[in-house]
Amino acid sequence: MKRLYWMPVLALSMLLGACASTVKPAYVSPTQYQALNCQQLQAEYNRIQQYIENGVQPAKRTGVGVGVGLGGGWARGGGWGISPTISVNMGQSMNTKNTELANLLGQQDAIVQAAQFKGCPMLIKQRPKS
Repeated sequence: MKRLYWMPVLALSMLLGACASTVKPAYVSPTQYQALNCQQLQAEYNRIQQYIENGVQPAKRTGVGVGVGLGGGWARGGGWGISPTISVNMGQSMNTKNTELANLLGQQDAIVQAAQFKGCPMLIKQRPKS
């Protein structure tokens, strides 16, 4: 009986532990930074780092969607039929902070790779590890 009591506690602690893990950088190609010189690469890295330290605020996106189609099925009276359908979707989508942070960390990694390729000395702030 005591074992059953601890199962929800164990499951909750595992779930919370998974949510608290660090954000992994998304892949960003370093070729987009190949036109920058060493000073520009350092400035871009510092700008991204400052944005991360000040708190990441993902942009909100709004959109409208309209769909037209044909639907078919059985009616209550025993017959079947095909009828047109129209759907309208108006909503707001928002990137999560973790998604935005992963993109920013990926950009920083790409900047570091571009700097290494050019032989630039970079001052890099170490990320906290969990």
